[in-house]
This record gives sequence, C-alpha cells and structure tokens, in this order.
Amino acid sequence: MRPSESKLGLVPTMGALHEGHLSLVRAARAKSDVVAVSIFVNPTQFGPNEDFARYPRNFERDCDLLKQEKVDLVFAPSVQEMYPDTNTSWVEVQGMSDRLCGKSRPGHFRGVTTVVAKLFNVIGPDLAFFGQKDAAQVAIIRRMVRDLNIPVQIEVGAIVREPDGLAMSSRNAYLTPGERKSALVLHRSLMRVKELFMHGEHSAEKLISTAKSELTAESVIKLDYFEIVDPETLEAMTVITKPALAAVAVFIGNTRLIDNALLEP
Repeated sequence: MRPSESKLGLVPTMGALHEGHLSLVRAARAKSDVVAVSIFVNPTQFGPNEDFARYPRNFERDCDLLKQEKVDLVFAPSVQEMYPDTNTSWVEVQGMSDRLCGKSRPGHFRGVTTVVAKLFNVIGPDLAFFGQKDAAQVAIIRRMVRDLNIPVQIEVGAIVREPDGLAMSSRNAYLTPGERKSALVLHRSLMRVKELFMHGEHSAEKLISTAKSELTAESVIKLDYFEIVDPETLEAMTVITKPALAAVAVFIGNTRLIDNALLEP
C-alpha cells in the first residue's frame, strides 16, 4: 500500500521495450513517487489478419531493462485475467475511433481504450505516460479520461528516433535491411511537409500531395494514409490556421509503421 500523498505514474506498454518506452519511464520517475509499467500484448486491438501471434515478446529482457530504470512495479497480466470468458463490456470513444488508424483497423481503438480503462481501474495511477508517436491514441485516451471523469493526468513524451530519423518502434524488428532503409521515407515525407509549412504553405491538400509524392517514390511502400488533422479531435483540416498533426501510416512488406509531426503556425 503506497502512502496516500505519493503519486503513482503508469507507463502502459506491450513489451519489446526500446528507448522510446524507457524515455517514458524516466519521465514517470521524474514526476512520480512510485513508477509502474504494464506489459500486456492486448489481443483486442489487433485485427484478425494482424500480427498478434508474432508480435515481439521478450519478458525477461524487458524486466532487466525496467530493473535498471528502478521501476517499482511491473504488471504483466495474462489474457484470461484481463478478459475473462464472461467479458462483454467495452469502452469506445465514438466519433474519433474511426479516424486515422481506426479507418483501416476497425475496432483497434475500441481495444485500446478498453484495455487502458482496465489498466487505470486496476492500477489506479495519478499520471499515465504515452508517446507522441501514437498521437491518435493519445487524443482518444484524453477524450475517454475527460468524458468518463477518470482521475488520471495524461502525460505525453516526444517521439524518440534512431540517429537516421526512423521513429523507434517494436515493429522495426520485422524489417529487412532493405526495408529498414526504405522506412526512412516516413520521416523524410514529414520533414518535407514541415519545411513547406514553415515557408508559408498552409493548404492541407497541397502538403498532403507533396508527402504522397515523396512516399510513393519508394516502390516497396504501400500507403495507408497521410492526413493532416486537428491533434485534439482528429478531424481533417483544410487550411492550417492553428496547431495541426501530420500523420502517416504505411505498409512495408507485411510491416505497418506509423509516424507524425506537429505543425504549429
């Protein structure tokens, strides 16, 4: 039992930890008295033909990394514990859950919000730490917390990148050396859009067209989406007169990768 005046920070993860996750753990350590990390590969956010079965799992390595970061608690439940056979209740943020990744992954965000709500109920954190790479997820969880009056403060950490710009992701492990090189086009397209925006181009249509040209120049890329949206509502924007989110998702072979950048007038 933690002292009532202490703050508990939670970092929800699906394991296969990398520096992006660990940066959130350090942020939690800086702002919390007690740090908890959950490790749970959540089946309800995967579609029937997605990579749930092969998603990278290395629990012992993850625990070693968290021990080095002096994490106080690791919560690693089984699927049966999180979803008993009698489970029929779901949490869904209507009007947002079918945007961006929700368009091409029906039910994905319902799975995310349900498991995060469960984690909040079980662990009871004062603060929860998420990465900016999952910007749509962050926006939806923030809305869920607000709408359901869940007493947790959402903290967002910056995207952590490899030296060449690729956003760190557990799924990067799937990439062949050639695919890994092609994956750099995600960051390149975002930086091209950001450069044009900073030079005065505020038409979302023109910025998106530029990004798509950059992306489709890589033959192995299959574009899922490139959109410019309101970072709070995920609604598409036409003219950028306030902060906007440029978000991209692609398939490289069988690997789906996402990335994003903020555009701030």
